[in-house]
Amino acid sequence: MSEVRIKPRQVLVLIIVFLVILLMVHRNGKRTCQGPAYLQAMYAKQQDGELPTIYCVTPTYARPHQKAELTRLSHIFMLLPNLHWVIVEDSETKTNLVRNLLERAGLTQRSTQLNVKTPTAFKLKHNDPNWIKPRGVEQRNLALSWIRTNADAEKHNIVFFMDDDNSYSVELFAEMSKIEPGRVGVWPVGLVGGLMVEKPLLNQETNLVEGFNAAWRPERPFPIDMAGFAISTELLFKYPEAAFSYEVQRGYQESEILRHLTTRSQLQPLANNCRDVLVWHTRTEKTKLTNEEALNKQGKKSDEGMEV
Repeated sequence: MSEVRIKPRQVLVLIIVFLVILLMVHRNGKRTCQGPAYLQAMYAKQQDGELPTIYCVTPTYARPHQKAELTRLSHIFMLLPNLHWVIVEDSETKTNLVRNLLERAGLTQRSTQLNVKTPTAFKLKHNDPNWIKPRGVEQRNLALSWIRTNADAEKHNIVFFMDDDNSYSVELFAEMSKIEPGRVGVWPVGLVGGLMVEKPLLNQETNLVEGFNAAWRPERPFPIDMAGFAISTELLFKYPEAAFSYEVQRGYQESEILRHLTTRSQLQPLANNCRDVLVWHTRTEKTKLTNEEALNKQGKKSDEGMEV
């Protein structure tokens, strides 16, 4: 058998190939995000343990487009490393629809499924015939109770009330992560209150919030949409009485919780000093199911054996 000899040049080529492969593996191991700069910065902070957890509270209830809206929101959680989804169903029991959605999205370990039914009968101390269904009060309060029980009181984290019918930019959560301990962050919300945008108004010299441009009930202490603020958890532990209430008029829920936590001048403006719109108060058109109803009269269903 002839002896196989490896030439020095071949050895050098093998060494170079090995080093190139090693360098590629090293780079790929460090690469955690190829998205925009703000997303890369979030992943870098997550690796360094400097990124606060954002508890996103989503009240939800059964309706034809519920799964579609929750699916849209789930994609945000797939992209971001620091979100924990607290879904609270307006239901007597936890549903398989929500459970299955979380499992298919791979979010079981980064979510909490709760449920509490809105009372069908209650007395309001005010006369507001338009507020027939004060949806979300019971659900958001249950979420706050869960957060106060389960979140680490020694760590700086954030709570955001994330309704399932709004549209959110991923960049909003990068901004939200900048909220300082013991503060409430605020930003503009598009397509709400009869305006193209509702926004905090800042003092040009101090950069502090001195008012709001709200056209609907501007006399409210905090004329702001639920999607327009987030709260550092330090405040929730410091003020355990801060919650939502059936005893306030329609449109005053935001003011009801914020009045316990902060003042206008203490609010932290975000989103390019409240010049960027990163969330929109969109609403899904009510699903028209007239053909489905006709089919049901025949004892049939288009979604027989399916979850839509």
